[in-house]
Amino acid sequence: MKKAVVLVSGGMDSAVVLAIAREQGFAVHALSVRYGQRHTSELEAADRVARALGAVAHKTVGVDLRSIGGSALTDDIEVPDAGGEGIPVTYVPARNTIMLSLALGWAEVLGAADLFCGVNAVDYSGYPDCRPEFVEAFERLANLATKAGVEGAGIRVHAPLMRMGKDGIVREGLRLGVDFAQTVSCYRADAEGRACGHCDACRLRAAGFADAGVPDPTRYVG
Repeated sequence: MKKAVVLVSGGMDSAVVLAIAREQGFAVHALSVRYGQRHTSELEAADRVARALGAVAHKTVGVDLRSIGGSALTDDIEVPDAGGEGIPVTYVPARNTIMLSLALGWAEVLGAADLFCGVNAVDYSGYPDCRPEFVEAFERLANLATKAGVEGAGIRVHAPLMRMGKDGIVREGLRLGVDFAQTVSCYRADAEGRACGHCDACRLRAAGFADAGVPDPTRYVG
């Protein structure tokens, strides 16, 4: 089987991406990143998801983005409720660039030519590193900066959810057997992974299930 490195956060999107990579015949090596985020319940969810969906390996690596700060997810900045104009304070500077770079490094070690990530440019919070232009630029960089790109078959970066709405992601996940109850998306999730129901991530997730006409399996606080 061809090998692929799939970024798995513990949220619903990356769970669906892992399932897509498996359906396409890849031996999935799941990669999660402990970057100093507010809660670790999403990392526990990532482990559950990787095991449930048949990853052949799951690795969690640490990067201290909290020492840099600049985001409500890594600094002492309040996570806002949904809404607002412009790029929100939940944007983590350079997060997707760093995560894809780690995935790229592991892929080279494994001899894998394919990276998968769950970025989405339809139902998202306006993050600049969730756009197709970013994924295309990173793929060019990957092929310039690696032995695999210079001497091998090249590196491909897959973002299969890029143009899907959250309702489409829900339907695709159900088709592939994803148990969304095992995932955690909330920016304010508690130690047990229960969601606040008010942040932007919760709003987008809830709307996806509602628009798909599917019961929301999310566990909420209270």
